[in-house]
Amino acid sequence: MSATGRDTPATTRDRVVSFASQIEENTLEQARATARLPFVYPHVALMPDAHYGLGSSVGTVFGTLGAVIPAAVGVDIGCGMIGVRTGYTAADLDRVRAGGRGLETLRAAIEESIPLSPGNYNDWQLRGSADARCRELATLAEETGVDLSHSPKWRQQLGSLGGGNHFIELCLDEDGAVWMFLHSGSRGVGNKIAQKHIRTAKKLCRRWWIDLPDPDLAYLVEGTAEFDAYLADLAWAQRFAYLNREEMMDRFADRLQEWVGEPLTELERINCHHNYTVRERHYGKTVWLTRKGAVRADEGVKALVPGSMGTASYVVEGRGYGPSLRSAPHGAGRRFSRNEARKRFTAADLDSRMAGIEYRPGEEFVDEIPDAYKDIDEVMRDAEPLVTVLHRLRQVLNVKGT
Repeated sequence: MSATGRDTPATTRDRVVSFASQIEENTLEQARATARLPFVYPHVALMPDAHYGLGSSVGTVFGTLGAVIPAAVGVDIGCGMIGVRTGYTAADLDRVRAGGRGLETLRAAIEESIPLSPGNYNDWQLRGSADARCRELATLAEETGVDLSHSPKWRQQLGSLGGGNHFIELCLDEDGAVWMFLHSGSRGVGNKIAQKHIRTAKKLCRRWWIDLPDPDLAYLVEGTAEFDAYLADLAWAQRFAYLNREEMMDRFADRLQEWVGEPLTELERINCHHNYTVRERHYGKTVWLTRKGAVRADEGVKALVPGSMGTASYVVEGRGYGPSLRSAPHGAGRRFSRNEARKRFTAADLDSRMAGIEYRPGEEFVDEIPDAYKDIDEVMRDAEPLVTVLHRLRQVLNVKGT
């Protein structure tokens, strides 16, 4: 069933509820395939930004009884957003720039402090907050039996951004307040954890002669050692992703206050996942609730919904809407694949779309052009039953890894 923000959705025979006014048939078919699994409950909810993905669509939310699907969580476990509202205003930025320090100097400082791009990690001794966060993660791994031998350099990954649609931004809200905003996840260590358990789930389903509509819907059964191992690893990776964002945000704050020349006052901090599984209660049953490209939107819970490169982002508050499984979109959602975007657009196209925003231009970022994504404002109109918009942010500075 298709239901935009202007309609009231209801569970249908195929147990798919869509909140997207624009959605492709292959995305709907993926959702139907997921919904047909006997342990999915109560239905599959497609967020306004839903698009085709690995196994299940990005922007998919569903509950499971007695099983979890590792590929439905995705390979960037715990990927999400962090935003900080500061005491600085647009006037502070104008004053610094009038004094001869442009935003390009801030961008360069951020790029020197936070490793960017896949495979780029810290190459120095971690100290202070990063060291404390690594010690917390090491203790968690030891206490829960998480084996990290596949990623001996996981500590050096803490506080690194990655590539793709991960970014760091300086933004202004409608009142001129300055926000720090960034998007990242569990990096290489999370990817290895996910791939390991996806392989295990596929192997077990083949062993049990389970006929699946898609091999990437392979699942682990509650009560087995494999299930327990995945849940422990999943919780660790989610915590890594959360602390990774915290570490980068702290480094961002240090660079920003150095650039402004006055101490930074932090007024509000929001840190939220949009790729994860958690135990929740929906429609009378306790389920393993998977959000793949969706944020938690319980009543009163704040979350962050980024747009694409060069467009608006949103700070929102959940409305606890049951049919969406108390969830909301995680961003704009892709319209074109990366390869297709590179065929359609050029670096000059991107430069024109980024007018007035400090960023590092280059061919490597063309697949992140706003035209490769859905209209974030349309996505937010579709999300009206799900969240209340608190702030609309516009970028003044953008940092990305290739």
